[in-house]
Amino acid sequence: MGDRDRDRAARERALCVEDGGVAVVFHRVDSDDDEESGGDERTEARIQLQGNVADDAGGARGGGGRNARCPPAAWCFAAREERAAGEDAEKPKTCPGLGLFYAFLSTVFFSSIAVLVKSIQGVHAIEISAIRCFFQMLFTLPLLIYHKTGFLGPRDKRVYLVLRGLIGSNAMILLFYAVQQMPLADATVIMFSNPVFTSLLAWIFLKERCTIWDCVFTVFTISGVLLIARPPFLFGEQRRGIEGNYGNHLKGTIAAFAGAIGAAFTFVVLRKMGKSVHYYLSVWYYAVIGFVECIIAVSVLGEWKIPYCGRDRWLLMLIAVLGIAGQTFLTKALQIEKAAPVALMRTLDVVLAFIFQFIFFNRAPTMWSLGGALCVVLSTSGVALQKWYSNSRKT
Repeated sequence: MGDRDRDRAARERALCVEDGGVAVVFHRVDSDDDEESGGDERTEARIQLQGNVADDAGGARGGGGRNARCPPAAWCFAAREERAAGEDAEKPKTCPGLGLFYAFLSTVFFSSIAVLVKSIQGVHAIEISAIRCFFQMLFTLPLLIYHKTGFLGPRDKRVYLVLRGLIGSNAMILLFYAVQQMPLADATVIMFSNPVFTSLLAWIFLKERCTIWDCVFTVFTISGVLLIARPPFLFGEQRRGIEGNYGNHLKGTIAAFAGAIGAAFTFVVLRKMGKSVHYYLSVWYYAVIGFVECIIAVSVLGEWKIPYCGRDRWLLMLIAVLGIAGQTFLTKALQIEKAAPVALMRTLDVVLAFIFQFIFFNRAPTMWSLGGALCVVLSTSGVALQKWYSNSRKT
């Protein structure tokens, strides 16, 4: 027991102050089971910081060395605790559930944007997208200057930033067009199918695992889209609940489906970039590339029109504000939370779409729409839960 006490005291006095110098002593004790072996091996390493200090304590005890004055063990413990507290304070602490809360806020903002787009009359979806991107540029510019992130981003991430801006802006245009051509809830449900395609694209580009369940969920999602689209070769003349003529409904369905695939690509690109790129920089690329693209498209199509009244102009500005808020919170959610819980939280988007459609446009959902929505929500929720379960087993 005496040897053990001396070993423990030696480890506690890691920092010793001597006349004319400081020596840091490290002891390593290699003992598998010292009760059975009856002894241990000790190796000692000494770092000389200042002055000449005797290499072993025996020389000091023999009278030929300097007298060593070591601080009490309590002082050593206090110093270690202060250093540990300082290191913990430097580490950023994330509030549990903060990523899911960000995802919820982005869902509310995006659902509100769809309602505003549906409310504006006589303005093409591409023009709405251009105005949104323009105001997002104005809002994002001072934030980039304040955070000193630059305007181009890390050199090795610029390709991903360009892809994020190009694909994300196209997905936005397609969603706005779909909302204008078909019922709000139907467009939202089809657009919401993107988590299923995200799993497939992550398997292709990020080498993530793809299971048989991912294939089953994909089939369920496509079935839900077909229930909403109701193509004549499957459903005959079942046109009840379709907004406007069937040609516009079909165009809106195709646009929403293509937008869902574009949004899935955007998720994959964001996950590829990770936390190395500031989220305001991601929104900046989205706004700049989208604005340039929309201006070119509107000019070619000749669809540029001034909004009719002051109300629509204010709504366009509000779309831009909600857009940057939604993009910011979504990007932050994906950076600090895994994709599966974020996708699960965003299932509320479908619920809000049906509620907003009934409240603001007085349109009750049909059984076809509810059936399609059920297939899509079950598929996306299944993907999220399956990924979540797989990741929890790994950890």
